[in-house]
Amino acid sequence: MSDDRPLDDHAVELDADSSGEQTGPLPVLAVVGRPNVGKSTLVNRIIGRREAVVEDRPGVTRDRVSYDAQWSGRAFTVVDTGGWDPDARGMAERIKAQAEIAVSLADAVLFVVDATVGITDADEAVVKVLRRSGKPVVLAANKVDDARTEAEAYGLWSLGLGEPHVVSALHGRGSGDLLDACLAALPEPPPEREATVGGPRRVALVGKPNVGKSSLLNRLAGEERVVVDNVAGTTVDPVDELVELGGRSWRFIDTAGIRKRVKEASGHEYYASLRTATAIDRAEVVVLLVDGGESISEQDLRIIQTVREAGRAVVIAFNKWDLVDAERRYYLDREIERDLVQVAWAPRINITARTGWHVDRLVPAIDRALEGWETRVPTGALNSFLGRLVAEHPHPVRGGKQPKILFGTQASTAPPVFILFTSGKLEASYERFIERRLREEFGFVGTPIVLQQRPREKRKR
Repeated sequence: MSDDRPLDDHAVELDADSSGEQTGPLPVLAVVGRPNVGKSTLVNRIIGRREAVVEDRPGVTRDRVSYDAQWSGRAFTVVDTGGWDPDARGMAERIKAQAEIAVSLADAVLFVVDATVGITDADEAVVKVLRRSGKPVVLAANKVDDARTEAEAYGLWSLGLGEPHVVSALHGRGSGDLLDACLAALPEPPPEREATVGGPRRVALVGKPNVGKSSLLNRLAGEERVVVDNVAGTTVDPVDELVELGGRSWRFIDTAGIRKRVKEASGHEYYASLRTATAIDRAEVVVLLVDGGESISEQDLRIIQTVREAGRAVVIAFNKWDLVDAERRYYLDREIERDLVQVAWAPRINITARTGWHVDRLVPAIDRALEGWETRVPTGALNSFLGRLVAEHPHPVRGGKQPKILFGTQASTAPPVFILFTSGKLEASYERFIERRLREEFGFVGTPIVLQQRPREKRKR
């Protein structure tokens, strides 16, 4: 294994399935240490690209910032934290609190010490907190650029955290060995490959806190598999359950309720949102639960946007329908027309998870969404459709020019991706028109559609 981890702006970033093996929730590595010991520089070295802000003064990193990373075919999440000063006050005290949260919720901790300074009272205070946490700790002796500093770094054995891994975050020295040690401290991914052909279909249950996700999973499983409480936020980590429904096995992923954007969340919510986003990426279809008795919120719309951007099939389930009266149904219909117009293609069902009312409608809706998600249109049929479309409804003339669709092909499914070769750039409104007509012609129930344009290049004279 090489000792150097290249820092390259064009490094390959994490693909959810790029390793071909890991599909479970990504383990979390928290990077902690005193201010200005080089944590953010080391984070950049680990992720292989310059993202963490680095400046030669303490306090630049204030919040926890997460990044996707990959090493030796294993994916994990790195959380950069602000400088940890046990005697902090004011803003520094809040930064310290963020670091403590990172340690409490991470799977392993990378403790960074400045080898040129040696052990300080602040370092020893941090070590006490790390010991109390009971989390695996990897000790990094940073800023080791020569043999003399390397010899001094071994004095860090006295911290009682095991072998100090000498590293130069700035130059990459020793970073490969350090990453090997971090992987050894992180939990192993699930042994099975979930995307195996013929394996259980993966369904993520998402929604705001307390909309009944865990209750629905328990109802589907026929037993109390997940803790249910009317206190919002009971579920923190995604919970996987294999459930037999309709004579088939399904893998349901119960996720934490999402209140805010990941960057705005704090404490447990931050990690819950982070892992819920990972669960959406792992899933094939997402069931969004909405409380039928409450107005469709901005957060519901934000979750839908997250699922669309992830390219997953969608089913919208309005839960707690037993509490919805005639007046509420009237207003809900108006809200659906106004707020869910962007996902009018998603199957909608009304259920009551607590009693099991109409829960049997969930699997048929999921099947419809998955069928649309995996629909492929033959190239001949697609171009015949596009030819009729352009003849009946040509693109508007703009500035004396009228772009035309020359040819189209479906590049992939899950979700359906279409490439349109054109004589010029199509307007966004015409793109939306094409998508609407594609759905009318070929279905695509429950799935986002991706349209990519390839305008013909002008010939050079």
